[in-house]
Amino acid sequence: MALLIKNAHVYAPDDLGVVDVLVVNKQIAAVGKDLTVTMPGLETLEAKGLIMTPGFIDQHIHVTGGGGEGGPKTRTPELVLSELVACGTTSVVGVSGTDGSSRSIANLLGKVRALQTEGVSAWMYTSNYAYPPTTLTNCVRDDLYFVPEVLGVKIAMGDHRSSFPTEEEVLRLLTQIRVGAMVAGKLGVLHIHLGNIVGPFDMFLDIAKKGFPIQHIRPTHCARDLKVFEGAIKFGLAGGYVDITTGGSCAVGTPADGIVEALKAGVPADHLSLSSDGHGSVPRFNEKGEMVGLGVGGVACNLRDFKRLIGEKGVPMTTALPMVTRNIAQALRLPGKGEIKEGCCADINLFDENMELVHVFAKGRQMMKDSEIIVKGTFEL
Repeated sequence: MALLIKNAHVYAPDDLGVVDVLVVNKQIAAVGKDLTVTMPGLETLEAKGLIMTPGFIDQHIHVTGGGGEGGPKTRTPELVLSELVACGTTSVVGVSGTDGSSRSIANLLGKVRALQTEGVSAWMYTSNYAYPPTTLTNCVRDDLYFVPEVLGVKIAMGDHRSSFPTEEEVLRLLTQIRVGAMVAGKLGVLHIHLGNIVGPFDMFLDIAKKGFPIQHIRPTHCARDLKVFEGAIKFGLAGGYVDITTGGSCAVGTPADGIVEALKAGVPADHLSLSSDGHGSVPRFNEKGEMVGLGVGGVACNLRDFKRLIGEKGVPMTTALPMVTRNIAQALRLPGKGEIKEGCCADINLFDENMELVHVFAKGRQMMKDSEIIVKGTFEL
């Protein structure tokens, strides 16, 4: 398969201006002005007036469903492929949540592999909220070594549903992650669900001061509580990564406001990212503040807040776009992801001048054409 995309304004995420992009099979083969290509079966897509970006990366999605805190009937459903295509998300990292009883890690791996087969790129974190962690092989180190999709371990901290591990226990877990990842040729991260109980960031900074590399400590939900957000700012200024959740509540306005505040505080832009928490459960309240039902968190909120950043917040495209593309790929060491350049995976979004999606490609395969989803999941109607 060979496709020449002509005359798109490419944000790679750096601004390359109006150039052509050649896709051969699953990879970007060339990027440049006025490319002349002669190949058997070459197709051409005229993209004049369109904006090209890398496909988005979402590093926190409950691909097998989340929820369950209100009993079995509150378990949310699995993700389906078309939800990702609709918002230009071509790479995901699947997570488990509160329910570590009926949501197995083996099932998470199965869903991740199903998504890979259906056309997007997918990885996962082993475990859920629990400490000691729930694993596939009964060993964190071996999960990282033997399972290619495992990028790290997820636990919960500062949350009434967490196991409240001590600093020594967290440090011991980080050491297992670091060693397992080293021998597997990965980075290895501890992906941490944060609640609204203050304290974890003090622990993280203390661990870093003792000499453990801060790059392995990866908190998320960093703006759902004001005190937690203040801790996240200190963590970011110390060299840590700050991930702001676009689904659910935000204590500092919108998630886009959280990014702006972090930038104002001096957190480096390349250490900021957005993730959706998609397919978690979302409570619905009436005018009296009483919960009247549950909904399912969507996965399109990253795109929504990216648009807020470059629109109403005035953040430059080249600053905002990496927060859903290159920053995540580099932070997780996902080679060939998050950029439009020669040798990278052909994950491509094409937007119109209003930043509405027109075309989506995942691993070189067209998933959306002329704003219509043309590839859906196995069991979608």
